[in-house]
Amino acid sequence: MADHVVTRHWHWLEDGRLQCDLCPRQCRLSDGQRALCFVRQRRGDHLVLTTYGRSSGFCVDPIEKKPLNHFLPGTPTLSFGTAGCNLTCKFCQNWDISKSREIDTLADSASPEVIAEVAARLGCRSVAFTYNDPVIFMEYAIDVAAACRVRGIRTVAVTAGYISPKPRAEFFRMIDAANVDLKAFNDDFYWSLASSRLAPVLDTLVYLKHQTDTWIEITNLIIPGANDSEREIDQMTGWIAGHLGPEVPVHFTAFHPDYKLRDRPRTPHATLIAARRIARANGLHHVYVGNVADVGRGSSYCATCGERVIGRRGYSLIAWRLTADGACRTCGTAFPGVYEDRPGAWGGRRQVVRLGDVVPRSPAATAPAVAPAIVSVGAS
Repeated sequence: MADHVVTRHWHWLEDGRLQCDLCPRQCRLSDGQRALCFVRQRRGDHLVLTTYGRSSGFCVDPIEKKPLNHFLPGTPTLSFGTAGCNLTCKFCQNWDISKSREIDTLADSASPEVIAEVAARLGCRSVAFTYNDPVIFMEYAIDVAAACRVRGIRTVAVTAGYISPKPRAEFFRMIDAANVDLKAFNDDFYWSLASSRLAPVLDTLVYLKHQTDTWIEITNLIIPGANDSEREIDQMTGWIAGHLGPEVPVHFTAFHPDYKLRDRPRTPHATLIAARRIARANGLHHVYVGNVADVGRGSSYCATCGERVIGRRGYSLIAWRLTADGACRTCGTAFPGVYEDRPGAWGGRRQVVRLGDVVPRSPAATAPAVAPAIVSVGAS
């Protein structure tokens, strides 16, 4: 398998440079130069993805870790990323992968068919593109998604949503669920801490909600002194309610000092609780707190009768009050999300995987797996 593929989203400039059109950065490259993301490079008359078929490693995670609370709850997902990123977040929690400029970071390799085969053999109901933003390796991700669909396996993108409209349509056409990292609700934050802009992310969220079948959830990492004001959280959650609707799940998660932002304290639990209160006051039905121990605010509740329909302790399910068709057992109200006819039982385990240990032979020798029944409740 080749270690690179020619990409589609670029065009020539009058000065002889080549412009990458994947994301709003629009990197302009001379021969041999790499885009800011590091993994897209001009080679002669083409722009290539240099990390096709290579990964920083594979793990089986609980789907709740992405975090996705309304998408195949309790099931395992085969997670992987590559190297590089098209944002420059000073607070990156996966900086050793996303900020890597060393191809040696890519410790494992596999064709899309092998990844789908491994996911099926390990009982994973989805494959998650995570650890770094899959937007920058979209050609690889799309091919993996196509191989997974043959086997009835869903795909998940954990993304900042920083992508241009044309490639966005091509990418999310193949993605079943996405957790979009809405880093803040002010452009100064995006520019000073991530060298990017807010508007394209909001545009992606509106696109996903209203023009795709992709299930979406939103994560906001609250950083003390940077994006934690009640005014900003009020504006953000009001925008979500007005533009995306009350059923889109929102996760407020706690920051820990990392990478280039080590001078900030950890997020107080009380700040997360206040953010959830504001979001609920703005009409959002499904608001969670994360990176802290909080069973009550990490569980899911029916918006009609208040019944706890999915109980969680960390990443593990401790209660299940949904019917086989995804409705509250108490009042019968449809609970928004994507569900199988029964919850998963993976729990909070994390399993590191070497693909060669799982599939030592050609994947063509194994028949596709049969998927359990899946029900989608409510539009994303």
